[in-house]
Amino acid sequence: MSNDQFYMELALQNAKAMKGQTDPNPLVGAVIVNNQRIVGIGAHMKAGEPHAEIHALNMAGDQAKGATIYVTLEPCSHHGRTGPCAEALVQAGIKKCVIASLDPNPIVSGNGVRILEKAGIEVIIGICEQEAIEMNEVFNHYITADRPFITLKSGISLDGKIATHTASSKWITSEEARLDVHQLRSNHQAILVGIGTVLHDDPALTSRIQNGRNPIRLVLDSTLRIPMESQLVNDGLAPTWVFTGSYYDQEKKAQLEEKGIRLFHTATEKVTIAEVMTMLKEEQISSVLIEGGGNVSASFLEDGYIDKVVIYLAPKLVGGKEAPTFLEGTGVALMSEAVELEHVTVTPIGKDFKFVGYPTNK
Repeated sequence: MSNDQFYMELALQNAKAMKGQTDPNPLVGAVIVNNQRIVGIGAHMKAGEPHAEIHALNMAGDQAKGATIYVTLEPCSHHGRTGPCAEALVQAGIKKCVIASLDPNPIVSGNGVRILEKAGIEVIIGICEQEAIEMNEVFNHYITADRPFITLKSGISLDGKIATHTASSKWITSEEARLDVHQLRSNHQAILVGIGTVLHDDPALTSRIQNGRNPIRLVLDSTLRIPMESQLVNDGLAPTWVFTGSYYDQEKKAQLEEKGIRLFHTATEKVTIAEVMTMLKEEQISSVLIEGGGNVSASFLEDGYIDKVVIYLAPKLVGGKEAPTFLEGTGVALMSEAVELEHVTVTPIGKDFKFVGYPTNK
């Protein structure tokens, strides 16, 4: 491993440690090296707060002059809630800047590099590039596709069931797999279910791990059937947003809003996925974890909105033609139309297996 790779890997590790905290901003880490000594290190920790480069510069102080900075994403060049990092690097006297990947944001991409090079700073691009791109798959998609990154998650039996024909579903997967799910929830800005899941399971949809982040709970509920006594309405553990159609009970709406529930109304009687996605983008939601039933999952898949699939497969056989599966809906007519996954990884977890893949039709 070269020195450049070593320091960039360190910057990447610091960036990844902030996963689940920076939305809708990217994960970014920075390391400043002077005379083969690390003099500054930083990571972006929260949207609106100083970027990784600024934290590293503050730690380095005067030792930043003539130093090399390793940063996982191109330094920003625009004035947002914070000042442009590229200009801060110039003012600090940085001599060399090693960048893992360029920023896909059109208002930055390439501009940060140009500021640095114009000031006479040597710039190297592409060290650990693929790892940096994969780390920011949510941010990159959010910027380029102009909508949230959607992950479909399910825990299923070997024959694809999410419950028995009597609706018994606890527990399909092992404790280890369920713990991993809580981490997955913490890594997402929001979690989404349909009203059927709320009515049948009364879920909390929280991240029950140490230092975990509870995602915003999203419910698709065209006719506002969410029970006033449900956990999502009463527990106060995380914000709950309900998406309902144009026809709803005004009295029920008032009761929910009095409980602090946010309601979003679509233009049609039945909530459409496209309208929900537009509203989420407007609310700066960059990542959503789908944990709904078979119909909700199928709706997102059929409309082409699934960007990543995470399946926890338990070595169990449930059987029963009435037992629900994790994908229902209409389904494809021909096997040649089936959605294939690429870049698939399979990891043992407890007694189960975790499958992660990306639809090829994106």
